[in-house]
Amino acid sequence: MEAHVYSSLELPGSVVAIGAFDGVHRGHQAVIRQSVQRSRKLKVPSVVYTFDPPPRVFFQGAKMLTTVDEKLWKLKKLGVQHTVVTQFDEVYAKKSASEFIHSLEKLNPVEIMVGGDFRFGKDRIGDISLLEKYFKVSVTKPVLCSQGSIISSTRIRQLISEGEVNLSNALLGWDFSPAFNADFTNNHILQE
Repeated sequence: MEAHVYSSLELPGSVVAIGAFDGVHRGHQAVIRQSVQRSRKLKVPSVVYTFDPPPRVFFQGAKMLTTVDEKLWKLKKLGVQHTVVTQFDEVYAKKSASEFIHSLEKLNPVEIMVGGDFRFGKDRIGDISLLEKYFKVSVTKPVLCSQGSIISSTRIRQLISEGEVNLSNALLGWDFSPAFNADFTNNHILQE
């Protein structure tokens, strides 16, 4: 099935995985696979709701692990049917938690999948308990590496900066290639 990319989307029902998903690392893959499996079981489309650039890149200047095009390719490979890519900029960063919830309502989620540290809205005021007031929410447990540490984009960035490419690749679940990342642009993303 072909994956579709949108700046906004309306559906009669869906299972939605929300996150920056920078790197689409093994932890992200767990959230996304779980959402795709649930969508198949519930017979509704699978949706990933993500951001370009990732909030940590926008606010803290962190280096991106994947371009939006590479992220979209990886999401498609994981079986995602629809991806909503929201341009994360100064205007979006000022949106309230209720505005974010309203944008999700258009997807009519029967279930939402997030990681345990998920926050949303201006000043990250929205949290999982607020999201649960509006939707059924499933929190995916953190994925641990073989040493027992949580796999995160921040940790992977640190490993890459330290030259630990083999370990970062093990956490990503694919080979990081700075040259590959530099070849892509994100000029097709629309303002929401």
